[in-house]
Amino acid sequence: MNFFSPADVARNYIQIGKSKVNTPVFKMIILAILAGAFIAVGGIASTTVAVAVEPPSLGKLLGACAFPGGLTMVLIAGSELFTGNCLLTIPLLEKEIRFSGMIKNWVFVYIGNLIGSMLLAAGVVFSGQPSLFGNGVAVSMISTAAGKCSLSFGDALLKGILCNFLVCIAVWISFAAKDVVGKIVGLFFPIMMFVLCGFEHSVANMYYISSALFAKTVPAFADAATAAGVDLDKVTWGGMFGSNLLPVTIGNIIGGAICVGVAYWYIYLKRAKRIDILSSEE
Repeated sequence: MNFFSPADVARNYIQIGKSKVNTPVFKMIILAILAGAFIAVGGIASTTVAVAVEPPSLGKLLGACAFPGGLTMVLIAGSELFTGNCLLTIPLLEKEIRFSGMIKNWVFVYIGNLIGSMLLAAGVVFSGQPSLFGNGVAVSMISTAAGKCSLSFGDALLKGILCNFLVCIAVWISFAAKDVVGKIVGLFFPIMMFVLCGFEHSVANMYYISSALFAKTVPAFADAATAAGVDLDKVTWGGMFGSNLLPVTIGNIIGGAICVGVAYWYIYLKRAKRIDILSSEE
């Protein structure tokens, strides 16, 4: 076969996960900062395309098609992304890593992703890029963040579950491919679908909301958003962390660590071992 089977991916991920957990913290954070920046690049590209193209429905579709470039850079260039690392439950359940090691990875990678996302957001905003299309990109930035900060806890949680279910499936498919082209094609559709459907990705939201918070400080951008009917008061640091990132992160963990990681571990590792044991007893 020119690709790895699902069972092969599950077995291979055990070594991948062990490597991730055993990465020195400083290196882990640097790789996580890069991943946060990569996802942020996908975010601003998606926003720019969506604003540039009419009608809005076509712009949204094409914007969703631009976003997978972020995960492509994460997986091909090499970096550490919190949402993808939710699959560490696989080597954890195989008892190849410790729970403390998984949590350490999640915490430091999450922090690094936040730093990278916010650095890229600051660079984008203060370079004047949101002024494109008559400040249309700035309006879209702030409007998007206002919507994300206004979600109820339950909505944000469920959208977080749905999002990382698709993201981890994208990562899983990319690990099945044996060449770069196969990895890119494999990850494209699940990522495009989560963006198109409006699901919630914690690392992407680190960029989306922080970029809006920075844009609010630029009078021209703030005035354009206000003129478009956007309520700037909804975009706050408290809204970013409390109303959005908290429930979305919990949802991402459920969607990736449990719905994909635990499910595939049970199917392709635990159940496979039981079948082998029963076969040997016959």
